[in-house]
Parts: sequence; C-alpha cells; structure tokens
Amino acid sequence: MIQSQDLSFKRFSSEEGQLCTVDVNALRPLPMDYEALPWKVITDEQKKQYCCLLDDINVLLIPVPQTVAEEEEIVNRFLDGMRKLFSSENNWTSLAMLDTSMDYCAQCNSCSDACHLYEMSGEHEMYRPNFRSEIFRRIYKQYVKKEPLAKWRYGDMELNWKTVVRLAELAYRCNLCRRCTQVCPIGIDNGLIARELRKLFSQEFGWNPRELHEKGTRLQLELGSSAGMNASVAKETVEFIDEEFSEMTGYTFKTPWDVPNADILLIHNAGEMLAWPDNIAAFSIIFEAAGLSWTLSSEIAGYDSVNYGAFYDDVQAARVAIRHAEAARKLGVKKIVIGECGHAHKALTVIADRILPKDLSIPRESCFPLLRDIVLGGRLKLDPGRNDFPVTLHDPCNLVRLMGVVKPQRDILHAIAPQFREMAPHGVENYCCGGGSGFAIMTRSNISEWRMNLSGRKKMEQICGAFKDCLGPETRKYVCAPCSNCKGQIREMLRENGLLQKNRMQYGGLVELIVNAMTDVASGFIKWEEE
Repeated sequence: MIQSQDLSFKRFSSEEGQLCTVDVNALRPLPMDYEALPWKVITDEQKKQYCCLLDDINVLLIPVPQTVAEEEEIVNRFLDGMRKLFSSENNWTSLAMLDTSMDYCAQCNSCSDACHLYEMSGEHEMYRPNFRSEIFRRIYKQYVKKEPLAKWRYGDMELNWKTVVRLAELAYRCNLCRRCTQVCPIGIDNGLIARELRKLFSQEFGWNPRELHEKGTRLQLELGSSAGMNASVAKETVEFIDEEFSEMTGYTFKTPWDVPNADILLIHNAGEMLAWPDNIAAFSIIFEAAGLSWTLSSEIAGYDSVNYGAFYDDVQAARVAIRHAEAARKLGVKKIVIGECGHAHKALTVIADRILPKDLSIPRESCFPLLRDIVLGGRLKLDPGRNDFPVTLHDPCNLVRLMGVVKPQRDILHAIAPQFREMAPHGVENYCCGGGSGFAIMTRSNISEWRMNLSGRKKMEQICGAFKDCLGPETRKYVCAPCSNCKGQIREMLRENGLLQKNRMQYGGLVELIVNAMTDVASGFIKWEEE
C-alpha cells in the first residue's frame, strides 16, 4: 500500500492489490470520549472473491475477473456507459451540468477545503473531491471524446480493469453532500460526477450496494416499502403507534388512511415506523391538533417516501417517483407533503420534476414551511419551557444545501426551544452527518468503521462545538436532526461511543420537539436514555 503523498494517477491504474489505507490512530481527536475503530482485516478469501483494490472498505463487492477477456469486457462496458452519460438521448437529465464539469475546472482545489472527508482523513489525497473527478475527466477527454493530444494537454490516464474497478469504489467515497459544489468559483459539480459514476456502474454493470438496490428500491417497488413492510403491516404498525402514544400522551388521535380528496398526502420515510415511532406519532398529533385535512396512502410506495434510486440509479429513481405520484393521483389529494426525510425531498421534487409526465404532476412540498405556519400561526397550545434544555440543529444536505429550506425549521426552534444554539458553520454551509447518499443503512465491509472514523467525524466535532459549554453529563442535550438517514447516522455515533449516557445527549426530529412543548399532551414526550 502506498502513502497519501505518493498517490498518483499513474499508480491508481498500475498498483497491484489494495491501493492505500487511512491510519485511524492519526485522526484528529475530538473534545469528548470518541474512539477510532480499527479496520477489520480483509481476508485472503475475500480478496480472491471480490476486488479489494482501493482502501479498507468494500461497498460494491465486485467479483474478481477470471480471464483477460473478462478484464477487457469491464473496460469496454465502462466506455459504452461513459458514451451514454454524454448522450442527450440517454442522459438528458444531467448532461448539461456534467458537460460543464468536464470543461471548466480550474484545478484550484477549493473543493478540497470544503470536503469533510478530505479534512477528517488527514487530507488524504484519494479523498480529495477533484481526485476522482480528474480521473473521470482524463478518461473522457482521452478515450471518449478523443481530443487531439489529450494525454499531453490534460494528462495521461491509463485505462484498464483496475482503473475501472477502483473508480467504481471511489464513487462511493463521497456522501454526495455537494458542499464542494457550493464553494467552486466556476460551479463544477464533483458530487454530480460521483453520482453519475454510480449510475453508470449500476445501469451498465449491475454494480450497486445491495442495501440501496435489492433491499432498497427493488423491495420498495415489489412490496411497498424499503423497510420490508407491505401495506397491511404498515397500517397495523401505525395503528399500534396511535394506540400506544394516545395512552402515553393522554391525547387521543387516529392516523387517517386513504381519505379521498384530502388536502394533503403525507408521505413518511417508512423506516420511522419501526425505528422512530415517536416521529410518526408526533406528525399525527400535530396535524390532528391543527385541524388539517390529510391522509396517508396504502398504495405501493405511497406510505414510504424513501427513494434510494436518488443515490445511484436514474431508472430506479424514476420508477419509485412515479409510484409516489400515482398514489397521490389515485386519492385526488391537492398536494404531497414530505415528512422528515432529506433525500425524499430531493427525490420527490428536484428529480421528480425532471421525469414525471404532466398527467402525474402534482404539487409537492416540504413539511417544514407547513409546520412553521402551524406553530407561528398559534394553531397549537405551546409551552416553550418544556424544551428548556440545550438544542442544536443539524441541517440535512438535500433539504438545506440542495433545496434551500433553511429558515422554517429555525423559526420553529426559536419559538419553542429557549436554549437553541446553532452549529458552526450552519445552514447551507453545514456539514453532512456522514451517513448521506445511503451510507447510514450500510454496516458491512468496514463501512460502519468508515462512517464512525471518517465520514461522521466532522459532524461529531460540530455537535461538540455546539454543546461546548455543557458537554458533561450534568445537562441534558438534544440534537435536532430532521431526517431519517441523518438520525440513523447520529444514533450510531452516539451509541457506539456511549454518549447517550456519558454526555446525556439525545437526538430526534423537529416534530418531537413541537409535541414535547404542546400543553394538550402530557409532559415528557421526548424520552432520555435514563428514563
């Protein structure tokens, strides 16, 4: 394995075996008891079966080619896929920005300064956003566009099967947070390049993370949800949540299902029903108390806003988005409101706008402006004193940086949380939780270790900074993370290091804080680890 300072484009293609590693013992320490996790050893048997050629993580589990013909096929299929990426017929949704990102990079590396992975890996060269993009750019110029003297004008890039396999894995050393894009003075979108690579490998090779594909979009389209619940199970689960939380809160409510012509179709991330039922209950309590006309849908995908296709595959993303729209059209609702799920906001708005036919187009909006109007409009009886503990806000990348939904959640927190304090930086400049682009649901092949050690490390540093005056166990603290994937990542970081108990930190969504402040509800909706 080679050191970061010795990594080059030439060695990326030519080096045998695992290319490099990150020394977890050299990572920047955090101001609390947060341990680095050692990498699990990749066994010889695993190396025989799968291409373990990049670093200590293996997301795609690509089979090792057994013949020269198989090696050549990998290269040829990759080039075929690249040609499709740069064809308006095959990639009209992303071609304009992708094409721009090929031609105008100034190599200033502003993107590196903005990247949490590059920073928290000790500025490892391979995690520089532009490292992956430059490999892709050189291949495009030299082998696809075939520009004259390309290897001398832009730099030579040897293309062999190892180059392709490593580039496939490298597409998954990015959270797709697009913070790098935001700071680029020219607007080069390194996040888009990583995502387009993922799409190429999924649609041309079938190389994709099983958590996103087999257990994600395929399961959702076949059964109804990526959580594995069909409509009957989902309805039974929500009915149980209604009963349980009606008894616990003293506020009786019943979640409506399949109400024709309701004003709102609320679509949750179905994983909340299993992992965070208090989020489901909180939405129902708020909507009930506010007197809204709303419903859930029992149609396929109609009760699960998840769309993992947004992370890796346009075809799967389109199939799921169409099912969401069909569920809304069948009920005749006026609009879709998206619950606390960051990537669902992106999938149901930005992506759906590009692919939905006109007969399926229906207004779609975030839950946060609606919740702000409910809270500030006086439609709930609230006592902010119930939330008189330190609260900080995590900004989900797809919701805030991509869509610009920044102010509504802050208006709410200023109204109901007396000790609300911002992370630094915050808003559109905030950092990814570390579980973005699907990583929050992956736990194998050293992916958990990668999330804890590298991708989530900057977020933990931000959380520590927000609570620097009360880090100890004397004070209860709440990390408001209004996104299901982000909550999963933050949960793992807090649990892995015992911070729920040692530092009395709790995490959850925004609606839980709203209900915790409602005087119509018994006090103590938010539960702390010791309770």
